[in-house]
Amino acid sequence: MKKTKKAGWVLAVLLLLLIGCTLLSFPLGRYPVSLGDIFRQFGYDLLGLGESPADSIGRVIYNIRLPRILLAITVGAGLSAAGCAYQCVFQNPMASPDVLGASSGAAFGAALAILAGAASGGITLSAFVMSLGSMLIACLVGATGRDKIMTLVLAGMMVSSLFSAGTSCLKLAADPESQLPEITYWLMGSLSGANWNSVLTALIPTALGLAVLLLLRWRLQLLTIGDEEARALGIHPGRTRLAVILAATLLTAAAISSSGTIGWVGLVIPHMTRRLTGSETRFLLPGTALMGGIFLLVVDNVSRTLLPVELPIGILTAFIGAPFFLWMMVRRGGGR
Repeated sequence: MKKTKKAGWVLAVLLLLLIGCTLLSFPLGRYPVSLGDIFRQFGYDLLGLGESPADSIGRVIYNIRLPRILLAITVGAGLSAAGCAYQCVFQNPMASPDVLGASSGAAFGAALAILAGAASGGITLSAFVMSLGSMLIACLVGATGRDKIMTLVLAGMMVSSLFSAGTSCLKLAADPESQLPEITYWLMGSLSGANWNSVLTALIPTALGLAVLLLLRWRLQLLTIGDEEARALGIHPGRTRLAVILAATLLTAAAISSSGTIGWVGLVIPHMTRRLTGSETRFLLPGTALMGGIFLLVVDNVSRTLLPVELPIGILTAFIGAPFFLWMMVRRGGGR
């Protein structure tokens, strides 16, 4: 009872932190917009209060800041929840959103679209389709083995390696003056191209995937104790595992196709949240999504304000995630 109450408070605090980080993110950027300007703009648009602010402020808020903030929260929540789901399904703390090759498939799809001269919408669509395709190939191969989980993980490694090799071949064929830099920048991950189209592209599949995972959170909890125990409690492990994998891959594909390759979020954030909420998936899943949204929003704010030139967000997540994960491993190894 005490743990349940604590986890509930943690979720409430994370939600408040997310709201606070969202408000504090609006003033950050090249064009100066104060919190007062933001409240006046929202007050005028939503409640009809006060006088109409300058048109430039409204354009900055609605066309630049708000889409980017929403995309950062959506991508962070999706990658984190997907990583949490994979770790529960495979019963492996090292599982991450690219365990079935979704990241490599999306990278290959994006590189292929760039090489073909597609627009940003075509690049996103190609990355999304190839990401789902890589998961489908891994699942088809994984279904042939006796040990379903192990075979699926090995199939994911094979698919990931295959698509990574394909991306390398496309980079060799790309124009070094225009196409190669674009492919390289996409692979590093960035939210600089955020607009309402990219927000909707990520938000709709992410909402669907999160809804499925939240509906299955009780069954997902039973999978963590073993298939035999799950069957004894009336749960079909194979069907539940497949549904969770499909939902988690949908989250991964939506995030990566909209923002490029952003690593470590889906691996580190579930571990951070587990230390706060415990391992019960009814608290862990929503907590991980909230924590992921906060984390990526803060990192994106740093990426666009730290230097005069914007840093690709994938670089920052690696600089933060890798040392943090190493620290957690050392603490666990030391029994502290």
